[in-house]
Amino acid sequence: MDNKRQMKVVRLLMLVFVIALTIFIILIRDKLRGFEEYGYPGIFFISILANATIIIPVPGVVLTAAMGAVFNPFWVAVAAGSGAAIGELTGYLAGYSGAAVIENKSWHDRLVKWMERFGGITILILATIPNPLFDLAGITAGVLKMSWYRYLFWCWLGKILKMLMFAYGGAIIATQFPK
Repeated sequence: MDNKRQMKVVRLLMLVFVIALTIFIILIRDKLRGFEEYGYPGIFFISILANATIIIPVPGVVLTAAMGAVFNPFWVAVAAGSGAAIGELTGYLAGYSGAAVIENKSWHDRLVKWMERFGGITILILATIPNPLFDLAGITAGVLKMSWYRYLFWCWLGKILKMLMFAYGGAIIATQFPK
């Protein structure tokens, strides 16, 4: 098999994997709450799954806020942010696979220009801002063939910053309602 054809097969397999994973996570989302009892590793795992869905959000930040009230908020944010960044690789892989489902949208050109001009900083800002549409940034980064480790680094940094806000917010709210 020639190299071009082999790359098409790999890209198709990535896209099928991302779609299957999204469907699987949606089907088991009610069972995810049981992982909370595993502490930081459970938070990390739930965060991976909550962020691995494409376009359909699973509210991982709610868990982060709740766990910030129970555990050390800093380490909750690190666990949740690290898991979220790994989970966000599915959007990147969908874009890298060539699934340019967003190219004809009106905002797409603007996002591409930001990514080309500012690269990782665009990912950092979009990962820090709480929004369910971050997958579109990941897809765009994949379409533009941004290196996966560069994407992952900026996404990780932004997700930890966002999770710090939610974990400390949960801890602060918990202090307002003593036991």
